Amino acid sequence: MTFADWSSLSRTDPAAAAHTVLARISALPAAQRRAIFAWVPDLETLATHFALSSQSTGPLAGVPYLLKDLYPVKGVPTHAGSGFLPEVRPTPLHDSALVTALDSAGATLAGTTHLHEFAYGLTGENAHWGDVCHPEFPERTSGGSSSGSAAAVAAGIVPFAIGTDTGGSIRVPAAYCGLFGLRLTPHHAWIADAFPLAKRFDTAGWFTRTAIEMEAIVESLIGTAESVRPLRGVSLGFDTWVEADADVAIAVKAAMPRFAPEADRATREELLNAFQGATQAYAVLQSVDAFDVHRDWLDPLKSRYSPEVWQRIDRGRRWSDDQLMSAQAKLVSIHLLWARFFQTFDFLVLPATPFPALRKLECTLENRNRLLALTTPASLGGLPVLTVPIRLPSGLTTGLQIVVNNPASPAIAWALRQTRRE
Repeated sequence: MTFADWSSLSRTDPAAAAHTVLARISALPAAQRRAIFAWVPDLETLATHFALSSQSTGPLAGVPYLLKDLYPVKGVPTHAGSGFLPEVRPTPLHDSALVTALDSAGATLAGTTHLHEFAYGLTGENAHWGDVCHPEFPERTSGGSSSGSAAAVAAGIVPFAIGTDTGGSIRVPAAYCGLFGLRLTPHHAWIADAFPLAKRFDTAGWFTRTAIEMEAIVESLIGTAESVRPLRGVSLGFDTWVEADADVAIAVKAAMPRFAPEADRATREELLNAFQGATQAYAVLQSVDAFDVHRDWLDPLKSRYSPEVWQRIDRGRRWSDDQLMSAQAKLVSIHLLWARFFQTFDFLVLPATPFPALRKLECTLENRNRLLALTTPASLGGLPVLTVPIRLPSGLTTGLQIVVNNPASPAIAWALRQTRRE
């Protein structure tokens, strides 16, 4: 169902709209319902929400969406993918700023979604609620950390869902699940009241199944600037930077020219030289921020964390002064690199993942680092990124990152139009 279909149904029969959403949720296997959904309103409540939102004059009137369970929803406990957070934090008394903005646009909140525990992972695995599977290839992961939101959109339960992206948590599941994803910028009001992973890098964002729907949300919530000149971008493939699966490398190389030519030698070398060490710097700074969030719980509640997530947070208090200084220096150098880049170019095209959705046994530290090598340069730069999907001959997917310097960049709408011309 398109946005227009949902608007029409919710306006004429809000109870039917509510029933449609709940029936689609009920059709999922029980284990996946538990893994994906943190909270779903009952039929009567959801029908009331549809009835109210469909009367809005907003551009998203009556369109249902799901919300990653990091954003506060009045009267609904926030779990953040954990097994204990509602025990140590009060239930929210107010909706998040992003939910309020979506209310104003007429959208209907249809539930909240689980995630990789405390948003600290890229796989969608969760020891407390269950692993979120790829809707088309259930032996593979959805990607994370915005796993529930991505899987629900890919499964056709709702036409869009809200996620967050710190180090790739929208970009990776979008690429894995064949979705369009948009990551915004740190410190925006729409992420400021969400439960944090690492505040200096956390961003809001969302997923859609189509370019048309992504364009509609961007126009509704952000707007787009008009360019008075032709846009200029360049692309940077895998090169010797990240090892990629052969089918992914071929598909990425074929897709990139639709958006931008390859970077000239000088630009490529400058980018690759600056990107070296970005993953390690990000790991240091992200974990320092995460430890600040969890310092009061990490030791007393150690057994309530999954061992992997606990260790990632714990290292935030154990870096040496030299490691901290080196990470901060890399952060500064990345910011300077992007400032120089955007003096000449409007966008950079990068691969989103070096492989399609992984099987559980493939969710290794080595593969995590291969993903982060691609995603952390934009994360360290605090930059918005549009992810566009690429389908592989196997039916699996990967994607491209379109890195821009502003959420209202005309390059976003332009790139979405390029995908519609295929």
